[in-house]
Amino acid sequence: MDGMSSEPLAARMRPQSLDEVVGQDHIIGEGRLLRRVIEADRLTNVIFYGPPGCGKTTLAEVIAHTTQRNFVRLSAVASGVADIRRICDRARDELGGRGSILFIDEIHRFSKSQQDVLLPYVENGTVVLIGATTHNPSFFINTPLTSRSLVFELHPIAPPDISTLLKRALADERRGFGKTPSVIDPDALQFLSEIADGDARHALTALEIAMLSTPRSEDGKVHLTIDVIQECVQRRQVRYDKTEEGHYDTISAFIKSIRGSDPDAAIYWLGKMLVAGEDPRFIARRLVISASEDIGNADPRGLSVAVAAMQACDFVGMPECAINLAQATTYLASAPKSNASCMAISEAMADVESGAVQPVPEHLKNKHVRAIGSETVTEYKYPHNFANHFVKQDYMKVPKTYYRPTLEGYEATIAKRLAFLKS
Repeated sequence: MDGMSSEPLAARMRPQSLDEVVGQDHIIGEGRLLRRVIEADRLTNVIFYGPPGCGKTTLAEVIAHTTQRNFVRLSAVASGVADIRRICDRARDELGGRGSILFIDEIHRFSKSQQDVLLPYVENGTVVLIGATTHNPSFFINTPLTSRSLVFELHPIAPPDISTLLKRALADERRGFGKTPSVIDPDALQFLSEIADGDARHALTALEIAMLSTPRSEDGKVHLTIDVIQECVQRRQVRYDKTEEGHYDTISAFIKSIRGSDPDAAIYWLGKMLVAGEDPRFIARRLVISASEDIGNADPRGLSVAVAAMQACDFVGMPECAINLAQATTYLASAPKSNASCMAISEAMADVESGAVQPVPEHLKNKHVRAIGSETVTEYKYPHNFANHFVKQDYMKVPKTYYRPTLEGYEATIAKRLAFLKS
């Protein structure tokens, strides 16, 4: 279109300087460490870690444009030990000159032996390493390499920042579509910024497809509507505002479906939230709450399943962690239900807040210091010294029942044991 370069839009629009980079203010904002060392060309070994499209390669490219040193790129997908040795040996021969920076994209794909080959060159300063990875360096990169590097975690790019990139691409006459008159509807811009899920490359690729595939209207402009953008990303807009009623209504329907033991409805609401771009960690936190609030001791394993799903969301990330959330959701929705633990703590806290605070009985205190003239202290009985590891003694001055186990699931076993002990 209009003599546009065959190079992909995402590559053409890659920032050439720090001032063009959007997002990641926590590491490249004014006065931040990474910005200072880049601007001063005093870079040491660094590893950029973050999700796809968040700017790892972009920062490496910015360094390539600002440094006075030789800048060499390697892809861990297409390179082997021989390539590492060749580049590093050449850098060693040039020591005393400008020095060399070695950028390795997807460094997590290097095997342990390949990383071991690289280590001596990094350790003795033959090359300055810049590694980029979507995987947690603690698990996928050898400790000797990470210990000799600064590890910077990059975050998904926020929708407002992606919106800035998209508008910049439409206006830029040299690298973008500025020479092609165009209009993008506000709802289409917002949808594309949010559906990209923090991936700037994905957003720019969709914009490029839309611009190249949409004919001009009668006014000579390319009109990018919500329908055009949805077709280009092959995803339909889901009306779901993360800060408004759609957000709270959907999560409410999700939790109530779990509480109501309807795994099909729960999965549907889970699917809606994930398609709409809801933070999976938010969903996981609500599952952890539901596991104790609605399932409780009717199935104590529910909490373990929910916590495991929450950890999986952090470790795996989207889109795969949707499977972990689905497993936890269907398990909790299908499990026997009890709110006895939830009711017990609510009632106990209400009693404490009402002012009826009981003192700790003397025999339960941590230290037994008998003051002169004090009454005889009842000795604490160690339950493990008695049959069934139980002995009757007072644990409150004014006994009151808070926990009333139901007869659902494993809680029925708990109810039976407590009844036996109290008989």
